[in-house]
Amino acid sequence: MLPWVEDFTPAQIRLIGMVELLGALGLLLPAATGIAPALTPLAATGLATTMLAAALTHLRRKEPAAVAVNAALLTLAALIAWGRFGPYTF
Repeated sequence: MLPWVEDFTPAQIRLIGMVELLGALGLLLPAATGIAPALTPLAATGLATTMLAAALTHLRRKEPAAVAVNAALLTLAALIAWGRFGPYTF
């Protein structure tokens, strides 16, 4: 089990997992199917926000390796959001 789960209830952990899963689907499915591609930057923004909250949790717990992973994922999600909100969207 990951150490950060000690700070959350089982229901909160399930909610976090669901948010991450829906965010990942929101990144992939609209672009892949062509249905509602405007959802992709919104999903990326949501994932970036989730990664920011995760990084803050890991900072509070003094887990620098996990913060680095969150920072990398936050950067990727922010780049996707920026690119899809910009003038060169699909």
